[in-house]
Amino acid sequence: MGSLAGILQRPVIAASCVAIASVSADVSDKFQSFRSSPGTFSTSDQVDSSSVSKSVQDLTTSWVSHISVSKLSDLSFVMKIRVPLPNINFRVPNLGHSSNKLCSSVAASPVLVSLYQSAELAKASKPISVKRVIPTSAPDVLYRWHLPEPNAIDVSETSDCSLVKSRTVVVLLGWLGAKQKHLKRYAEWYTSRGYHVITFTFPMAEILSYQVGGKAEQNIELLVHHLADWLEEEHGKNLIFHTFSNTGWLTYGAILEKFQKQDPSIMRRIRGCIVDSAPVAAPDPQVWASGFSAAFLKKNSVAARGVINANELDTNALVDSKAVGEPKPAVTETALLLILEKFFAVVLHLPTVNRRLSDISGLLKSGQPSCPQLYIYSSADRVIPVESVESFIKEQRKAGREVRACNFISTPHVDHFRNDQKLYTSQLSQFLEDCVISCCKH
Repeated sequence: MGSLAGILQRPVIAASCVAIASVSADVSDKFQSFRSSPGTFSTSDQVDSSSVSKSVQDLTTSWVSHISVSKLSDLSFVMKIRVPLPNINFRVPNLGHSSNKLCSSVAASPVLVSLYQSAELAKASKPISVKRVIPTSAPDVLYRWHLPEPNAIDVSETSDCSLVKSRTVVVLLGWLGAKQKHLKRYAEWYTSRGYHVITFTFPMAEILSYQVGGKAEQNIELLVHHLADWLEEEHGKNLIFHTFSNTGWLTYGAILEKFQKQDPSIMRRIRGCIVDSAPVAAPDPQVWASGFSAAFLKKNSVAARGVINANELDTNALVDSKAVGEPKPAVTETALLLILEKFFAVVLHLPTVNRRLSDISGLLKSGQPSCPQLYIYSSADRVIPVESVESFIKEQRKAGREVRACNFISTPHVDHFRNDQKLYTSQLSQFLEDCVISCCKH
């Protein structure tokens, strides 16, 4: 299948057009009644949902059909739109060609290629060279290695336990739109306890230009090779995976798939998996639309906000009635969600895309390593439905997996650590104690 860049960029432009239209008072009034919550249309103000759907589709068709992919390199015509748009193309200096040459993915930059080649993914015998791999002034990269803090040794631990922790790498797989700076606080928590950490993120442009077997999957394969090389250096090295949202979870599935093809024995070196704010195993257009909308709008998205007066609400009310105590999406976000849902309803059913997602989700359902799993989620998550997470947990337990779970009830999507750090870190600490450290105490 060819690159999805053009397909993915079209709904963004269409959403921009809707945002412009929303400035008009009469259009704004109509959009207010599109729906009261994700996936639910409102019949207030006598607006018929089918007519609204048709209007959006007509608007998308009429505007998008005249926009070529080449015009996306200059987004000046949407500068006044209130919907934040990702910078699809990145200018990379010193390419040896024209300074105005555009790259479809930031990973194509020779700067990053150089960083990859010099990294050698932090050989334990050369800690100084590891620190020099990516200075603090370096641009946002795809992955970064973090060394354990020198003072992370717990005097109450045996030397064997300290050795086990120093031979364990925690791989943090970021959510859609996450950058290295967003994963830094998680990495610091792990390194302060003596673990090596790798933080891995995808540039938004790389996801927007996704192609099966393309650059995104090549970068995953590169990470897999580095991890395999690190594991081979010394006996007793292990991995812990910590994934965020469906993007991180699906990335984990792609990594497992490549491990199986390269060296199935690596699967036995995975000691545990922590799943934060995921999963939704089925390719659900509404979930994908919510994820991309949250990535575009960031803090302006309703997904970034928790439940109002959560302490006064009953847990069952949170699950059964999404309207109770929750903020409503703005007019622009509602329009963006509608268009993205229509878009993903088509894209996720494209044969190649659907087959690829089915392969990865199938592996995550039945082919995960026999290691403990910890699921951290929330009933108030506006991106990942609580029912999907708990259904998957139930299936994993039926399959004989050791599964732990913690529902944070009222915290927003991938924001549980910030909102309730004490509970979050206690869950991680106990999980690591049982999965990693306990083996050296017998």
